Amino acid sequence: MKTFLAKNETLPQPKWYLIDAEGAVLGRLAVKAANLIRGRTKASYTPSVDTGDYVVIINAAKVALTGRKEEQNEYMFFSGFVGGESFRSIPQQRERNAPFIVKHAVKGMLPKNRIAAKMLTKLRVFAGPEHTHAAQNPIKISV
Repeated sequence: MKTFLAKNETLPQPKWYLIDAEGAVLGRLAVKAANLIRGRTKASYTPSVDTGDYVVIINAAKVALTGRKEEQNEYMFFSGFVGGESFRSIPQQRERNAPFIVKHAVKGMLPKNRIAAKMLTKLRVFAGPEHTHAAQNPIKISV
């Protein structure tokens, strides 16, 4: 029996999934989203081909963190100039740009290559319960 390898020409139409992040643990949510974006849940999964689906995450501002990560974790940003480092804690980041927290976690769980940049465009994160992808009829899944 030969090993099946997916090709770009034979890929099926990608599906759309909706995940509600309210009360969900960030790491578990990110694993679920990353696996859907990569296509790991499909029988036609091939590591070198983007076989994944689209994922819409709502209520990103209400995602939960376990332990003391809420107080201890910080995001570092660098302007490129000497002394241009700035740090933001999780509560500050939630106030300023809540979808970044989820996007950053999912990005860390994708492979570090060119395909990952394309896969990351299949992730849509919204801070509140409203999203702009109702026309795609996303399938709601739980985490």
